[in-house]
Amino acid sequence: MTHSSPPDAEALYARLRELVRAWLAAQATPPTLVGVYSGGAWLAERLHEDLALPTPLGVVSSTLHRDDFGTRGLHPSGNRTELPFDVNARSILLVDDVLYTGRTIRAAINELYDFGRPARIDLAVLVDRGGRELPICATLVGASVELPPRTMLALERDPAAGPRAMRLAYLESES
Repeated sequence: MTHSSPPDAEALYARLRELVRAWLAAQATPPTLVGVYSGGAWLAERLHEDLALPTPLGVVSSTLHRDDFGTRGLHPSGNRTELPFDVNARSILLVDDVLYTGRTIRAAINELYDFGRPARIDLAVLVDRGGRELPICATLVGASVELPPRTMLALERDPAAGPRAMRLAYLESES
């Protein structure tokens, strides 16, 4: 690999948290946070707690709406959508870890629409790594980075640094 070490996930989280705090303060109606399983769900859960948000927290799985579902199949993990509120007419702040092609976000939005019609959906991401294949952009971004196409950036839990700690890691893709 020709790139340096991955960005500091905790520093990016702190930046994203402050961006979300300021953005939420400017909203007439507080949006509901919905994390994209799995890294986005971790971020949304942490943001929800750190910002003491009064609205419920949701998690959305993109699995059933992915365009590569036929090759990936279902995974028997806890990868399930949990929306303990009515999606109809609700403002949603969708949260994900890394925005790349836009396909996961498209699938997550399709999943949200299976539960109703939100009034609005905005997107917050820890990292935007470019390389979009769909016209999707984030409203709030912790950082933008450029990576070679075959290099993936993944958010991981970092239990050695604490129960809520996260780190970013580079992975080489096979394609």
